[in-house]
Amino acid sequence: MTDVVLETPRLRLRRFELADVPALHLALSDPDVMRYWSNLPHETEAQTRTFVETTIAAVVAGDSDDFVITQDGVVIGKAGLWQGSEIGFFLSRSHWGRGLAREALQAVIGRAFARDVTAITADIDPRNDRSLRLLLSLGFEKTGEAQATFRVGEVWTDSVYLALPAPDPLARSIYAP
Repeated sequence: MTDVVLETPRLRLRRFELADVPALHLALSDPDVMRYWSNLPHETEAQTRTFVETTIAAVVAGDSDDFVITQDGVVIGKAGLWQGSEIGFFLSRSHWGRGLAREALQAVIGRAFARDVTAITADIDPRNDRSLRLLLSLGFEKTGEAQATFRVGEVWTDSVYLALPAPDPLARSIYAP
């Protein structure tokens, strides 16, 4: 499980490594990238290292199916499932607007359904219009919403809940990259 690699036409998704800390820190310390994340931007590489170590441990324990997204050998973000079925992703700001998040998520979704995950869920800050539109375009449907679900710094944020049920086995190829 720890040596899985997903390939798409433009991307390679692989497991996290400690060597990824500096590249991931560039994204995780960017206020624009972290604006709708459940944590404040990372102030130090030590925070990013803890994030990477925690992610590696969760993958090894089977609690996560997370991947680092690379393009041409450069780390540009992360995508995967946490606690079995909750999707999470981010890209470095310099890679926004190119369809790369869609491409990475299609690979993650395809893998999940191939592994018999029955549904994928998402918890999105309703102000995160781009991520919300992306997930809806991938077939996710809104299942609910709640107020004041996350406290990020001193600010409470709301949640929109989404779900994507596994398609009929014959239709699963629509999520293949």
